[in-house]
Amino acid sequence: MTGRDPKRGFASRPSDAESWVKAPPSSTASRTSADAFTARLTVDITSELRGRIKVAAFRRGITVADMLRDLLSRTFPDTDGGTP
Repeated sequence: MTGRDPKRGFASRPSDAESWVKAPPSSTASRTSADAFTARLTVDITSELRGRIKVAAFRRGITVADMLRDLLSRTFPDTDGGTP
């Protein structure tokens, strides 16, 4: 057997959710200020729609993530006051 702690999990739970959500990413890779804070978004879609999205991204020569980021940023533009 190895000397690993059997109780240690893949990731530990944050003690305070608010500070965890607002915390900067742990990686120190060079990023622009716009990319410094990112969040993952999960949306349930049908397999058929997922396939159409992937094909559209492939035809445009970009990733699905980049295509959807662009779509969302155009649909929900940044406003001056931070309110819609």
